[in-house]
Amino acid sequence: MTRTEHRSDSTIKHDVQQELDWTPGIEATAIGVAVDDGVVTLSGTVDSFSERIQASRAALRVQGVHALADDLVVRAAARALHTDAEIAKMVHQALDADDTVPAGHLQVEVADHTVTLHGSVPWHFQWLAAIRDAERVPGVKYVLNHVELTPRPTATDTEARIAQAFVRHAQLDADRLEVSVRDSVVTLTGRVGSAAEKREAELAAWRSPHVTDVQNLLIVQP
Repeated sequence: MTRTEHRSDSTIKHDVQQELDWTPGIEATAIGVAVDDGVVTLSGTVDSFSERIQASRAALRVQGVHALADDLVVRAAARALHTDAEIAKMVHQALDADDTVPAGHLQVEVADHTVTLHGSVPWHFQWLAAIRDAERVPGVKYVLNHVELTPRPTATDTEARIAQAFVRHAQLDADRLEVSVRDSVVTLTGRVGSAAEKREAELAAWRSPHVTDVQNLLIVQP
């Protein structure tokens, strides 16, 4: 994989605006974009927490983005449509309807439109699914995830397996990545060309069945 060419802040800003406009469910005209040395700041107001998350993910997909400052605010009028009790009920229903999330493993707490998830699940994809289910519920201002992964036995070849996963991944330059494993905790070091590549490397590491935590210390350096 060739190294990512340097992209100017004006080019990155243009591409972030285009990506926001391209992404369904985002009112791009209500979102301000500023870029300073590859660091993107989003400002303005959105109608839901889900829209805020989608805007952040859209910005991080753009090549050349090193980091993101999310200053978006969920409109108070949108939050006022639902009480904490109603939000708690809707989050419970969303988790129950998701076959990915194991039934009975999670508890939901809601205060001032902020959802806190507690409990434990066996797999990282179930952990992610629970967050996304809560994010999509109308009226949610923020989601705090205190869900833990069930402890797993370590494996002697975890480092090698993750390294091979990096080699197979079309979006990753495995030569710039280093993996170390202690017990079931993975630490990633090295350099990547974009924030999106950094996220992809972390997700690849999480796919190992012996991992309970990933410390992503990768540096974005095109």
